[in-house]
Amino acid sequence: MAKKTLTAEDRLRALYDLQLIDSRIDRIRVVRGELPMEVEDLKNEIEGLNTRLAKMEEENDMVIQRISAYTNQIEEAKALITKYEEQQNNVRNNREFESLNKEIEYQTLEIELCEKRIRECNAQLAQKQESLDALREKNTQRQADLDSKESELQEIIAETQAEEDELLKQSQKMAKTIDDRLLRTYTRIRGAAKNGLAVVPIDREASAGTYIKIPPQRQIDIAQRKQIIVDEHSGRILVDKALADEESERMEALITKSLKKIKK
Repeated sequence: MAKKTLTAEDRLRALYDLQLIDSRIDRIRVVRGELPMEVEDLKNEIEGLNTRLAKMEEENDMVIQRISAYTNQIEEAKALITKYEEQQNNVRNNREFESLNKEIEYQTLEIELCEKRIRECNAQLAQKQESLDALREKNTQRQADLDSKESELQEIIAETQAEEDELLKQSQKMAKTIDDRLLRTYTRIRGAAKNGLAVVPIDREASAGTYIKIPPQRQIDIAQRKQIIVDEHSGRILVDKALADEESERMEALITKSLKKIKK
């Protein structure tokens, strides 16, 4: 639907009303502070820790499997030694006896080698276990931190979500009364400002938030409300203090009334 043609003053009032609503939304989000980012950072850190834990546990499993394989080799070698010793009792000559004796010696060496490998594996496990325990403890601590932060964030959201949702509806409704080009300008200025202020009143002959005096003729032009004037220093849209005071009082009453309805 085409927007109604507005005077410069109407557009300034609509812009300042939108700024008042958006600033109120900003204040709600400031209450949450950096909690959302902290929660996200903790989730990412825990994900990384879980990946490292899974990898270390997989490596440990592989070492345990090698120990099991060496243990099986030892049992097989012992069984062969028993077999060869029994065969020595039935040999027909010294050559057969010596041949079996060499097999016994070979299997004995295999046992010693496997036992050495098992000791090495156990040493690796002991070393890895220390790192694994430290990593698990860190992961548990981070998970506790995450649970606490998420709980705190959910409490804050529960207290303010309904109010924020209502203000967002009002912001969207107000934005529809402003022509697209001007709205894009407002959005661009607001996005570039650290405090989110795109429309500000003149305060003590200067743009609110700065200390640079606005020339008297410029102040007169702003007070006449016949055009959209942007502060050349801060880049913000300027309104006169009388308009700002009028709209602040009017919008405060409208917002308060609207929020009372959703709390009933």
